[in-house]
Amino acid sequence: MKELLLKSDDFSRRQFVEQAAKAFLGVSALPLCMKQAQAAGRLGSETVPQNRPLARNIIYLYMSGGMTHLDTFDPKPGTEQGGPVKAIKTKADGVQISEYLPLLAGQMDKGCAIRSLSSTKGAHEQGRYFMHTSYAKRATIVHPCMGAWTTRFQGRSNTTLPGSVVVGGGSQFAGSGFLGSQHMPLTIGNPEAGLQNSKRMANVTEKQFDDRLKLAGRLGKKFRNKYDLAATKAYSDMYTDAVKLMSSKDLQAFDLSKEPEHMKDLYGEDSFGQGCLLARRLVENNVRYVEVNLGGWDTHQNNFVSAPERCALLDQGLSALLQDLESRGMLDETLVVLATEFGRTPTINQNVGRDHYPKAFSGFLAGGGIKGGQTYGKTDEGGYNVIEDKVTIPDFNATIAYALGLPLGEVVYSPTRRPFTVADKGLPLTHLFA
Repeated sequence: MKELLLKSDDFSRRQFVEQAAKAFLGVSALPLCMKQAQAAGRLGSETVPQNRPLARNIIYLYMSGGMTHLDTFDPKPGTEQGGPVKAIKTKADGVQISEYLPLLAGQMDKGCAIRSLSSTKGAHEQGRYFMHTSYAKRATIVHPCMGAWTTRFQGRSNTTLPGSVVVGGGSQFAGSGFLGSQHMPLTIGNPEAGLQNSKRMANVTEKQFDDRLKLAGRLGKKFRNKYDLAATKAYSDMYTDAVKLMSSKDLQAFDLSKEPEHMKDLYGEDSFGQGCLLARRLVENNVRYVEVNLGGWDTHQNNFVSAPERCALLDQGLSALLQDLESRGMLDETLVVLATEFGRTPTINQNVGRDHYPKAFSGFLAGGGIKGGQTYGKTDEGGYNVIEDKVTIPDFNATIAYALGLPLGEVVYSPTRRPFTVADKGLPLTHLFA
């Protein structure tokens, strides 16, 4: 036993097992909810729409910092608020978007630009939290994001790989909340680095590795027997699942070196583009939810320098993703979502920038049953106010949940016995679907 302890792996090895394995559990833990009546409040006595899943997986592209709507999906050319940005025609009849998104213009027949999003949160942390969870941030509870809700209701499609993965940061707003560690996403910083510390060290034989696992099991047996709780079992199970992944061929899903160079070039060399490519590989291997983050949208200064730079990365990554998914026959079963915490002010400030603006902004949906080539909602001439078809954050998230076939009306109880639903009281935009 002493010899085995002296040969223990380094901290990074243990860190991989502890962190990565949190995402590798299914829904075998004790249920955290019981079925109740339809959600109250705004839904009232209306029947919560239920449907068969229109999408199997979701790729969620998050524009961190507050994406400017007037310089992307809702341009206002020829106005003071629109600045120097021109609108260009797209492949969708009658739909125009910013000149900063020329590649996406050729893919607009595949999706829907939502131009009437509206939030009540104008600060970054609160806005990101609200967008990810549909609930206001509270000190007393942490709410789940859509990835956690998905694995909670539907489990994992691939029992070896995690149910959800977050690429490029932002995991603090995309966690499992009160649903527990078995629904936590696996977080990856650099998409090109693969899944770090997931292989047995070269100087450790397979027998030595197995012996250490058995030793750890013996050392923890007394504790597990004494505290025979769901949380204790979950902690033990995550080690088992992590080790299973380490020896599985499914680990190659994280390896971008398996992709041909022309495919890497299609997506772009930057981390966001390669993150989108990784997302395609993961959903191709039945990971249900993948989030890819692109930051840098907080353009208080030099908006017309920074926004085109951000748009260029978004344009290449998103357009490549849509093209790639379609060519592989995967777009119909994959919902692609573009979201951000709020928009930017139509008024251009003294630093040639745009400030925070939650009152009106834009998002985008494609694939997963969405009827392509359309826009939804409308802002006024200056982009200040929503004047048609306002979409709240819970409505937007309810639409995502509807596409995945999640039960919008089913109440789930937190450990403190407080009731919650997947998108609070949001109503899905069912007419966006074909």
